[in-house]
Amino acid sequence: MAKNTGNGHRVGAVKGRSEFKRGDTWFKRDTKTGRIINGSPNQHKGVRNEK
Repeated sequence: MAKNTGNGHRVGAVKGRSEFKRGDTWFKRDTKTGRIINGSPNQHKGVRNEK
């Protein structure tokens, strides 16, 4: 389980999530359903990137 440290980083990986970039936006996806969860101009912490 991933835990926030309060120091701008996370310890551990966020499971069940992946992210990809379209244009200038990073989108987070639920790996079980394939649905887009949200988009952000910055990468999400502790979430693996899709190839």
